Amino acid sequence: MSQLEVADVFRQFSPSYLQAFGKGMLTSHKRVIKDIIACRTPILGGKRYQCGDCGETFYAYHGCGNRSCPACHTSQTKQWLEARSVELLPCPYFHVTVTVPSELRSSIRSHQRTCYCLLMKASAQAVLELCADKRYLGGVPALLSVLHTWTASMHYHPHVHLLVSGCGVSKQDGTWSHAKDKFLIPVRALSRLVRGKFMALLKKKHPDLEAAIAKEAWKQDWVTWCKLWGKGEKAVLEYLARYVHRVAITNGRIVSMDEKNVTFRYKDRKAEKMCLCTVSGHEFMRRFLQHVLPKRFHKVRYCGLWHSSKRAKRQELRISMLLRELVQGRLPQAPDSAALTTAGAEQNEFNPPCPHCGSRDTSCIDTFSNAIEASNSS
Repeated sequence: MSQLEVADVFRQFSPSYLQAFGKGMLTSHKRVIKDIIACRTPILGGKRYQCGDCGETFYAYHGCGNRSCPACHTSQTKQWLEARSVELLPCPYFHVTVTVPSELRSSIRSHQRTCYCLLMKASAQAVLELCADKRYLGGVPALLSVLHTWTASMHYHPHVHLLVSGCGVSKQDGTWSHAKDKFLIPVRALSRLVRGKFMALLKKKHPDLEAAIAKEAWKQDWVTWCKLWGKGEKAVLEYLARYVHRVAITNGRIVSMDEKNVTFRYKDRKAEKMCLCTVSGHEFMRRFLQHVLPKRFHKVRYCGLWHSSKRAKRQELRISMLLRELVQGRLPQAPDSAALTTAGAEQNEFNPPCPHCGSRDTSCIDTFSNAIEASNSS
């Protein structure tokens, strides 16, 4: 049996799901269902290839490109890696997470575009403010943040992942500063600061929404976490890429499906083991669709030295640090990064392998834009 995909679940359960809930569904959710069902099928067109070894012909269909589709992120990830490989500072990096307490999640879910923006802004501002403190980093770091809204079992759980450089530039005199050992910023101070900034931003931008939230909700601690990830461009990029283009569930986690239910695997982090979860087809779709982001919302944001306005300063710092390591005989892992981007470029140039014999000696002999053209070309 071939691997089940989210598209298979949608094909089986979306007709009844749309019939039951379609009138109240967001247009973006309907678009995701339509795109994922059409992804890599004759509906979107594609190319016809011929194998030079066995002579057989086969089709390679286009992807939908929807950012919620679990089958459409390989090429996007490679392109992103290539762009970021020349921007990383040769220094240790820290992984920071900021999680919204359960008492606030219903309000955030009802006002997603507003609250997601403020959540990402408050998290970045809090990290930058603490890093600027001379007791900690003492400078402005490079910071990249990514919004996620799910748990491993696809429940609603908004949180922000941040990759923060362990070096920065002082605002006062422009000198370098470095994190002390394996410590960047205190997480308890970060928790209080993010909560305060989010509350202040919400009160300023949307006072009615802030006033409607129970005061007890603002007393809850925000769960924050900070860990040294390490140094090495390839390792950092590969680690970060897992977060940048991740969606609520990958196709490989779907185990089985019948007329009523879908079973998928997930990792129970507290128990440190893999578990199985069986839900109805409608519940699977509900869980998946609740993580579709608002239209044109930017889930990846760059701050500090990673902001576009600081490109020249970041590049100056990067070159200076590389020269210093060269003088000290500690070359960075540039070859690994170069190999990563080269491998990605080469793989993009390869034609798909022949599904009949596995040969890579294939060539495109025809293109088509829809299912009718595909049928005619046969």
